[in-house]
Amino acid sequence: MKPRIYLETSMVSYLVGRLSRDVIVLGNQELTREWWLRRREEYELFVSEVVIREAMLGNQQIARQRLEIVEALPILRVTEEAERLAPLLLRAAGLAANARTDALHVAVATVHGMDFLLTWNCTHIANAAIRRSVERQCRSSGYEPPVICTPQELEI
Repeated sequence: MKPRIYLETSMVSYLVGRLSRDVIVLGNQELTREWWLRRREEYELFVSEVVIREAMLGNQQIARQRLEIVEALPILRVTEEAERLAPLLLRAAGLAANARTDALHVAVATVHGMDFLLTWNCTHIANAAIRRSVERQCRSSGYEPPVICTPQELEI
């Protein structure tokens, strides 16, 4: 059985977005596109209703490209369990209410038993300063958290 990955919206955005002038973001976009071409077949990929909602935002042409990617993948529902876990994760990580959607991504991936959560959101999701608190809260709520990482960390 292939490892299961939850793709957070930033991954999809880096796949189809215009190339950035910021050298760091550009490098991350290129790494994401390379990972998609070379590594995605090694995993079972999933998105959620949250990813679909976020993918629909912004420039309509780019939004359509994002939707083409996400609609081809299995879609995880935002369950009552995920809705209950998200605010606990916010509190555990000491995050403000404006990070609720980010906590919901983690909660959905957790309650659906994903092995990995792949993201470029290093402020509220793939952040070493809060990771331990998030994992502890998931476990105390009865779930095993996914490994939260960037494509760079998942590269072999």
